[in-house]
Amino acid sequence: MTQPIELFYDFRSPYSYLAFTQLRGMNVDITLRPMKVLTLMEKVGNVPTTITCAAKGRYARADLGRWAQRYGLTLNPANMREVDGEACARAVLAARSPSEAAAITLALYRACWSEGNALATKDDVLAAITAAGIDVIPIAERIDAPEATKQLDANTDEAAARGVFGSPTVFVGETMFFGNDRLDFVREELERLEEAA
Repeated sequence: MTQPIELFYDFRSPYSYLAFTQLRGMNVDITLRPMKVLTLMEKVGNVPTTITCAAKGRYARADLGRWAQRYGLTLNPANMREVDGEACARAVLAARSPSEAAAITLALYRACWSEGNALATKDDVLAAITAAGIDVIPIAERIDAPEATKQLDANTDEAAARGVFGSPTVFVGETMFFGNDRLDFVREELERLEEAA
């Protein structure tokens, strides 16, 4: 039986990219919940310490390299201050199906974290989706729709209400796991549920 999970994430989070690549390889149905992580942090009283603390930022860059090597990923990040994370999130929310949302998520993560593309505008986001071989016309028609913006805000509000404080956050049922380095606990919880079924 395939277990469902939820992934709350922001495209400016490299650890979310790492986590997403690994979750895709698990026998799970992933409900993608893109959110605005900086807005979330304001709501819950968190701060982006890898940005505000230079020592932690240096450590994070080395740590990301170790994780990327473990997962066989290339890290060539764009300047995240230039990436329009909200346009990336709205593109996912404009997808026509969960599988298309997953393909868009992977394409945009690869573009900004492995290929060094600063997705600074909506047109940059749509170009990255096109480059991945995804039909961009329906996405372009919906990326700025009020529904996409409302859903992004709703995801962010729901994340705060459920105790999320950063990205990535995975829910298995109502059990929350934060961070790429908690995926073993996610696997254990999925196994526990499978055995209990």
